[in-house]
Amino acid sequence: MALQEIIKEIVKDTDLHCRWLNTLSLMENTGARKISASEHKTEVTLLVLKHAAEEHRHAYYLKRQISRLAESNYLTYADDSLLAPVASRNYLNRLDLEVCKYLKTTLGLQSYELKFAAYLLVTYAIEVRADALYPIYQAALDEVKSKVNVKSIILEEEGHLEEMLHQLKSFSINWEVYAETAVAIETRLFEDWITAVKEQLKHALTLA
Repeated sequence: MALQEIIKEIVKDTDLHCRWLNTLSLMENTGARKISASEHKTEVTLLVLKHAAEEHRHAYYLKRQISRLAESNYLTYADDSLLAPVASRNYLNRLDLEVCKYLKTTLGLQSYELKFAAYLLVTYAIEVRADALYPIYQAALDEVKSKVNVKSIILEEEGHLEEMLHQLKSFSINWEVYAETAVAIETRLFEDWITAVKEQLKHALTLA
């Protein structure tokens, strides 16, 4: 089942759709927290603060969208309010861990330099993914004339991608090599996550 078909099936079912929104909110929140965790104690740039704030706002916005679909039974990120909870929680953590290992091995980075480089590469890979995922989701929403929309997130994620490209180019002349590796790692982990979501979807549709 292609990603477009998976998302189309999700938006047809209110409970699955609410869990999907909550899961995306969890991921945006996790990303925001990781950005904050990568900050230097004193040398915090306006761009990093902006990016963290916008990711937190995305998490809030997605969670608020749930009220357009149902009475709020999805107040927290508890497992029974998410899709593929274990895989969803592990996705960004594994990406961060694997990118850090790659940077240690390739560049020998440590401490803050490692955190900052990982922030650049992980965020870039996630923005590439968001740039593909959210438009597919919005198309599925438009098809069913849903009250939910993610158009504002799409615009901001496009801006984030441009900002990350600019930072990566300043980081290293070999940024493309590092970025391609990060994207390859993310692609593998995303496929693992989507497989877990698909399995839960199949189970839910079988019981319906």
